[in-house]
Amino acid sequence: MARVGSSCVDRWEAHLVEVRTGQAHSPYEQIRPGVAYVAWSAAGGVPQAYISRHDAAAACAQAGKRLCRASEWYAACRGSRHTRYPYGDREIEGRCNVGKPHLMQKVFGSNITYTFEAHFNSPRLNQEPGFLAKAGEYAGCVNDFGLYDMVGNLHEWVADDVGPRLKQTIPIEYGDHLLGPRGNGVFMGGYLSSQHEHGHGCGYVTTAHDPGYHDYSIGFRCCKDGAS
Repeated sequence: MARVGSSCVDRWEAHLVEVRTGQAHSPYEQIRPGVAYVAWSAAGGVPQAYISRHDAAAACAQAGKRLCRASEWYAACRGSRHTRYPYGDREIEGRCNVGKPHLMQKVFGSNITYTFEAHFNSPRLNQEPGFLAKAGEYAGCVNDFGLYDMVGNLHEWVADDVGPRLKQTIPIEYGDHLLGPRGNGVFMGGYLSSQHEHGHGCGYVTTAHDPGYHDYSIGFRCCKDGAS
């Protein structure tokens, strides 16, 4: 973990290990009901998507950690210089895993009706070569705290709900008409196909889904209080 103010933040997006067996969970599969998982953060791991905020929080708790709050995630992403991107204020093409073609359309085509389980949570998506990267694979997508992939690769759940205080906590770059309803969950940073739809760099914020939602594009990392 890296120390950021009074908190510590995992350096890499999380993958999962089964608590009972100690075996790694396939990052291309949804979690199994009734199985306890612990969040691990390590360079070279394939980060876990297909996970809800509830289950991400539980995996962090198993590791003695918690989901990051939106304010500390945003501060961690911006580094000590408080820049728009982890590496600076101007976007540099190729530094982070963003701007890829739309993965759903590449795998399944555009002339179908997408469904939640068969398409948005298909294991095929994140196994498509050249899309989801291993943790730290984009070596330039790092800030001076040593935190990798906070922009792009996978969206990352944070602990906050949509509500009156959210816009006082973090900047929301799009209009109120796009802000999700009160009680929705929040994920940040964008993912591999992001095109600035919901903000730029560390200010990319998505509020459209409830905390039980999961799909191929959303992962997480953990935080904790105190020393790393």
